[in-house]
Order: sequence, then C-alpha cells, then structure tokens
Amino acid sequence: MVRVGLVAFGMAGRVFHAPLISSVDGLELTAVVERNTDNAAARYPGIRTYRALDALLGDAAIDLVVVATPSGSHFEVAKQVLAAGKHVVVDKPTAVRSSEIAELIRLSSERRVHLIPFHNRRWDGDFLTIQKLLHEGLLGRLVYMQSTFDRWNPGQTRRPWKDDPELGGGMLLDLGTHIADQVFALFGRPQAVGGDVRRERDGEGANDAFTARLYYDGFTVELGANCLSSLARPRYHLRGTHGNYWKHGVDPQEAALNQVTRITAQDWGRQPASAWGTLAVMADGCLVTQPFETVPGNYRLYYEGVRDAVLGHAPAPVPALDAWRVAHILESVAQSAEEGRTIPCDWSSEPSL
Repeated sequence: MVRVGLVAFGMAGRVFHAPLISSVDGLELTAVVERNTDNAAARYPGIRTYRALDALLGDAAIDLVVVATPSGSHFEVAKQVLAAGKHVVVDKPTAVRSSEIAELIRLSSERRVHLIPFHNRRWDGDFLTIQKLLHEGLLGRLVYMQSTFDRWNPGQTRRPWKDDPELGGGMLLDLGTHIADQVFALFGRPQAVGGDVRRERDGEGANDAFTARLYYDGFTVELGANCLSSLARPRYHLRGTHGNYWKHGVDPQEAALNQVTRITAQDWGRQPASAWGTLAVMADGCLVTQPFETVPGNYRLYYEGVRDAVLGHAPAPVPALDAWRVAHILESVAQSAEEGRTIPCDWSSEPSL
C-alpha cells in the first residue's frame, strides 16, 4: 500500500487528485494539508488533517506527497517534499520556470525519489483516439495538427494568483502546459517554434490568449487557447494525405470528477456517439465521412502508473524530464511572441539524469 499525503484541497486537490487516488487499488489517501478548514475530512472520513506542510512531511507513514497548491508555489513545496526524501506528484505546471524544474530533477535524483508531473491529459479519451488514428495510419502522412482549448470567460478570474505571471498565472502556463505536453508525447522535440501571446480581456493581468506553432520535419502543429470564444473551434483538427479528423468538445472526466469522491461508474470516460469525432478519409477512390468512436479516457491509469513507479515495478507514467521539455517549449513560444520571430529550439541545456 502506498500512503498518500495531499497538499491543499482546493479545486485541483478536490476535483482531480483526491477522487483519483481514492479510485486506485494500492493507493491510500491518508492525510491532507488544509490550513484553516476540514473539507477533506468531511468528504473522506478517517483522513488526517495537518495545518502545515512540515507536519505532513514529519509523518513517517506517508510515502507519496501530491502538490496541488497554486502554481507559483509548486517549486518551493516540491523542493521541500523531495528534501524530506518522499516521492512527489506535482500538478501542472511543475514549476513556473524550466530552470526550477531542472533543480527539482537534480534534487529528486540526489534523494533517489520520484518527481512525477501531473500531465493527466495524456489519458484524455480524444487524445487516446488521436494516438490510435496515427498508429493505424488512417490519415496517411500527417501534414498539420491543430489543438485548441477555447473558453468563454470574459470576466475577471476568481483566483487572483491566476492573473499574476510571477505566481504562475496566464493561459500559456495553464492550458498551454496540457496541450504542449500532448504534442510532445506524440511527436517529441520540435525543431522550432513561433508564437503570439497576449491579453485580450479588459483590464490588467496575465496573458489570456495564445497561439503557438511547433515545427517538425514535414508537418506543423498549431496550439491555441483563449477566454473569449463563445463559439469554440474544434478541440482537434488533423489533416493528412488520406483525409482529416475533427473533434469538438472536451473530455468528460473533469466534469464527472467534480461530482464524486471515488469512481464507481462502469462506463467511466466513455463518450456517447453524439460526442464522437468525425473521420473523412479516402476509401476505394471515394471520400468517406463517418463518426469515429472516441476511446474511453481514464485518468486512473496515470495514478496506477504512479503507484507502480513508487513500488519500483515500472518507470514513472510521465518522466520528470518531460516537464522540463514542455516548459522549454513554452518559454520559446513566449520568446517568439516577444521578439516577433521564429525561435529555433536549442535542446543543449536539457538536464542530464
């Protein structure tokens, strides 16, 4: 049994981590850090509540600590956890700067414990479907992929830190980490990047819209997200020499997790036919358009991988180095936006393990 301590019980801790940890055999949600409330204990009877991180780290029964604090604190909290010799899962982004992630990687190696980024959207159903499409070669040679995360949120954020770049605020680090990580998981290191990063909503604050272009050998990936899309673009659009794939809507797991403390549904992550994407490919000389079933998503697979890594049975489900690589890509996107030019990707500074 891997005993887990959760640092913070805000949206990330309550909606994502606690229900997933509680749904995986071999993981036990044992303790939580809540400074002023007992919300976790009300939802998970028997859990221990600590008022400070040091108290949690002093609990010898805790094997794994999950950091679900605001983004700007991830680096300092994760560093304390690693220094205490405990394995750590860190919600995205792992840290605000790639240099900070490199330091965490070094410390995890020295302490011989796992640093595992929470890049859970590798287990989105639509992303798993794209992996299947590409693996089976249904689109032919890929020439273009677009991945967007459009939202309609014209007002100010209710969490002030999300509008402070120094605290990890901004759409580029928030949703950009997810969609850039998906692309990295598919295709690896891009050769160059271009980007446009800006503030579109009224008022001062962090960036709330971006477009990024990742250049690979023979094809381009375009990423985008914003807060002013009352009519959203397709979540994915892939073009290949044999046809196209379009997918609207978002993976249903986040909304479902918001309603449960533990997953019990037998059809978890499965989308109805009305939400499937559309595949249009050549067959016998004709273009055939048809719905293409979405592979069921399953974030539990991430935490099953964490369990196996902590027990020494398998590598981490997301390598710590991938968090640095994604941060490096996003920093290059920001540099491109600032300098108004395409930035060749220099991977020479990648941390060594």
